[in-house]
Amino acid sequence: MNIQAFTRAISDSGGGMKEVQSLFACQREAAERDRARFGLQERLDSLTRLKNAIKRREGDIIRALDADFRKPEPEVRLTELFPVYQEISHARRNLKSWSKPHSVRGSLGMFGTTAQVRYQPRGVCLIIAPWNYPVNLTFGPLVSALAAGNTVMLKPSELTPATSAVIRQIVEETFPANRVAVCEGDASVSQALLDLPFDHIFFTGSPQVGKIVMAAAAKHLTSVTLELGGKSPTIVDSTADIDDAARKIVWGKFSNNGQTCIAPDHIYVARDQAKPLVDALRREIRGVYGETERDQKCGADYGRIVNSRHFDRLSALLDDATSRGALVLEGGVRDPDQKYLSPTLIGGTDPEMAISREEIFGPILPVIEYDDISRVIDTINTGPKPLALYIFSKHAPAWESIIERTSSGGVCINQNVVQYLHPNLPFGGVNNSGIGSAHGFHGFKAFSHERAVLRDRFSVLRLLFPPYTPAVKRLIDITVRILG
Repeated sequence: MNIQAFTRAISDSGGGMKEVQSLFACQREAAERDRARFGLQERLDSLTRLKNAIKRREGDIIRALDADFRKPEPEVRLTELFPVYQEISHARRNLKSWSKPHSVRGSLGMFGTTAQVRYQPRGVCLIIAPWNYPVNLTFGPLVSALAAGNTVMLKPSELTPATSAVIRQIVEETFPANRVAVCEGDASVSQALLDLPFDHIFFTGSPQVGKIVMAAAAKHLTSVTLELGGKSPTIVDSTADIDDAARKIVWGKFSNNGQTCIAPDHIYVARDQAKPLVDALRREIRGVYGETERDQKCGADYGRIVNSRHFDRLSALLDDATSRGALVLEGGVRDPDQKYLSPTLIGGTDPEMAISREEIFGPILPVIEYDDISRVIDTINTGPKPLALYIFSKHAPAWESIIERTSSGGVCINQNVVQYLHPNLPFGGVNNSGIGSAHGFHGFKAFSHERAVLRDRFSVLRLLFPPYTPAVKRLIDITVRILG
């Protein structure tokens, strides 16, 4: 059996431990053999082949995402394909300078030496991708891993089976399995993979599963990049352009049916702006997705919840909130057979409701009025650090104060979600919302070991070596006093 058929057998059989171990051994051998040979041109060629393969399969990707959770074609192109193409193009333009060894300045104590940092591939890497953006969040990290010269094992989500199958086909058509391989299957396959001593693990998913991944990595002292999530707040202050804010928030929240880790989770709005904002959000929802409930449900621009389990979770959050006094301000229409939940605004939530404590990850948007921004900041700071913070304001001192007094993975001012698309910004969280950064040079570094290389040319450090005679002791005292 050739190695490509072998990886297919792993996926078809549910990923037995022995098969996964054998594939890992093949990739380990390739990583060690090609450490010096998989150079700049080979990496550039691999990125080009990947981009061409995805382009050839665009139609299959669009159909697969429609089958998995009725994702609209324009959203597929904008949120799944475009970020990957941009990542590849950006890496190809910059890889030569990224991977070039660079000299670092010394100090008086290091006089007579030269020093540089060299980027080396980490080795065999595991990428565990989520279901909400399965193409983007599988191939995006893969671009960084290939740019850094690694071998890679990919574990796409079993919750989007049609898309995972297309991902496997693209990879098998493009790479030998000892360079890049796909292991499909359920949580047992993920566990079999996590039992292996990878050189780096890149995981995108929930904080709860992120803790499991980190615990498994700790057994082998494997480095990790964790892209997690959390309750990303949006603040709309009394100076904000309400129509502009509503337009952007509706797009950022309800694209992909709200199943986006950086979507606005909830809105804090200054009390004098609350009614105008809710009215503007209603107008925007109806203008984008349809004036009537029927129009919204039948519209081509609005997706579905990925499966019944997540639909039931969202329904339970909404039911809990309304049973405790929250009001549905817009939407709230559900169809469990279609896993459909209309764009929904709610008000009157309180901190004891489940929807105030759990990441929503769906098309429900609480609107919370405030009088004192300091109390909003205190509330944000008492919870886990969010992946993103969004501020709509025309007053620079106000947004600067919020930024200085809070912590989050990233911030957008008068915008939301698009920080993910900036190729030169690090994308990542803080603590509960993630560890490490991705995209562009930051992704290249995540999959690289920064190796320190020092060369002694004519340093006089040997004069400080033992035996510690009186003369050597005096030299050490002078060195510490002058250079310390």
